[in-house]
Amino acid sequence: MDEERFQADVRRFLKKFGVTSQREIEDSVRRAVDSGVLAGDERLRIEAIVTIQGIPEPIVVEGELALEN
Repeated sequence: MDEERFQADVRRFLKKFGVTSQREIEDSVRRAVDSGVLAGDERLRIEAIVTIQGIPEPIVVEGELALEN
């Protein structure tokens, strides 16, 4: 395995994933607040699941989003 190539590809994927998912999360939460689905003061549980072809177990990353201080 070419370790440098692999790491570069992982970083490239994570950069794309991070930018895209941040935009989508922000837009989705704003729409939910604007439409009244969310009040705007919640703490929301968030989970990202990444699957890799050929790897049986998904990678799960969990966290929380606070909509207010």
